[in-house]
Amino acid sequence: MSNANGRLLSVRLSVDYPGKPNAIDAVTFELEPGGLLGLAGQSGSGKSTIALALLRLVELRGGRCRGSIYFEGVDLLALGERQLRLIRGRRMALVMQSPAAALNPALRLETQLREAWKTHSPVAWKLARREVLLRFERLGLNDGEALLRRYPSEVSVGQAQRVVIAMAALHRPALIIADEPTSALDPATRGEIVELFASLNREHGVAVLFISHDLESMHRLCPRVCVLEEGRRIA
Repeated sequence: MSNANGRLLSVRLSVDYPGKPNAIDAVTFELEPGGLLGLAGQSGSGKSTIALALLRLVELRGGRCRGSIYFEGVDLLALGERQLRLIRGRRMALVMQSPAAALNPALRLETQLREAWKTHSPVAWKLARREVLLRFERLGLNDGEALLRRYPSEVSVGQAQRVVIAMAALHRPALIIADEPTSALDPATRGEIVELFASLNREHGVAVLFISHDLESMHRLCPRVCVLEEGRRIA
């Protein structure tokens, strides 16, 4: 479902922190179903704050959102935590900058994927597991059975980022928010990760909000780009 104006996501957002009002100052943007949008800016411009705000996670850092975030026709700022949990990870997913921050170092990868699956689906994991292994292949992760048995510390940064993308795509969300997903990668792997987002968009119709200061990767993926500076949209 999309908004009445045909948009999947329609944002008019301000974010305040204690002692720092208007850290995000009336930033607006829209994204159509199955669309690709870049959100660019230097470090400190507010890109990651917007990513967290869209999922209503900025409040965990003491922030307060004002304005509106319409997603699939519903203003997320009007929802309670219980309703938001039905959206996070299922209809709107986040790929973080650091796979190390997204993955629990104490748990095998299969355990983490299984728990992410069980959070939003009554289907048995053993059935979903087959789809995960097929998706691993499409994401360039060979020998998926062995990979599932490993801990995050036993895989490369590029492999870990692919696992995080696979986890974000588990429930075929309408939107993936990719927050600096290529910043920790070498140039060759960076290009491969960008192509993974392009294939998810092309093959499954997943909309992608690609947040980065890596303009080369962004322009390869996104036909439209919004630019932030000090919490304001300047382009």
